[in-house]
Amino acid sequence: DIIAQNIKTADFGDPVFPSHVMKTINGCKVAIIGQAFPYSPIANPRYFVKDWSYGIQEESMQEVVNEVRAKGAQAVVLLSHNGMDVDLKMASRVTGIDFILGGHTHDGVPNAIPVKNSSGTTYVTNAGSNSKFLGVLDMDIQGGKLRDFKYRLLPVFSNMLPADPNMDAFVRNVRKPYIEKLSEPLAVSEGLLYRRGNFNGSWDQLIIDALIEVKDAEIAFSPGFRWGTSLLPGQTITREHLMDQTAITYPNTTLTQMKGEFIKTVLEDVCDNLFNPDPYYQQGGDMVRVGGLTYTCNPNGEAGQRISDMRLNGKPIEASKTYKVAGWAPVAEEARNNGEPPIWDVVETYLKDQKTVATKVPYTPKLIGMNDNPGFVV
Repeated sequence: DIIAQNIKTADFGDPVFPSHVMKTINGCKVAIIGQAFPYSPIANPRYFVKDWSYGIQEESMQEVVNEVRAKGAQAVVLLSHNGMDVDLKMASRVTGIDFILGGHTHDGVPNAIPVKNSSGTTYVTNAGSNSKFLGVLDMDIQGGKLRDFKYRLLPVFSNMLPADPNMDAFVRNVRKPYIEKLSEPLAVSEGLLYRRGNFNGSWDQLIIDALIEVKDAEIAFSPGFRWGTSLLPGQTITREHLMDQTAITYPNTTLTQMKGEFIKTVLEDVCDNLFNPDPYYQQGGDMVRVGGLTYTCNPNGEAGQRISDMRLNGKPIEASKTYKVAGWAPVAEEARNNGEPPIWDVVETYLKDQKTVATKVPYTPKLIGMNDNPGFVV
């Protein structure tokens, strides 16, 4: 089933997909409601979904919950792409949801978090990302109501699980025409390549370095993506590993002349998307990765005042000076057919030229006001 209560047509606000499905499980009626990523047209190219509107749509969510309860739902589960903070706020404001099984922010949360609202309690969960865990929820429903539950994260060790024969054969057949090209070695990595940090990762650093060198740029931006396979020191980087990090539907690179004041605006805008104190204004994800440029960040600062001390080669960035900035994954429609190569071609050129990639040390900006944050690691 494809379900999403918050995707409507942009003209008349009609539902694009069903808002929910009703399932009878062990004799109990369970309603499952869908919530798509509210900021899809902002975080991704708008032209992909030009006829649809998104948003959190809290009032609409309450209407759907009331509807399924009226239909006799004994338990209500929300499958959400909001992100953890948004789910926690929604749970405090929308009543009648028993569980929110969430995603987007990749949080592996071992226990269901209880959130009080005006009519009871909603439990918010998140099972990480990339099939590292299976979120297992057992509900005890008696007398038409949820009486108790058990929730746990079940680790998934794929090399210990036999593949489904039919699916395995299907996947192998799909990959067969491309396997030789995907398996081609491009370079060897001396260090660990990973992509999971709020401000950078070594895979991201490799992509940034490639952008600067191949496109002859002073500064490079790379999106705060968090997916892709980690590689161990000494492992060969194949084309499939590269595609694993870069294969998106708007992959073209950019080379832009940007003034210093606009560079600051870009960083400030992304910062506010991540660190706005109101979860409903957060888009999740990680900070844009930066190459060539150094800066200081205060996540707890006011909007427009979180970024400071921007420097290039040790010299302060000048607001009125123009800099050559490379990037990729542009969301603006005018950049759709800009004639620039896709990011995988740029990085492949870099890898083949390097042959052996030295250990990448990810650049992290100087952070202030974070010493008491339990997630802060020096």
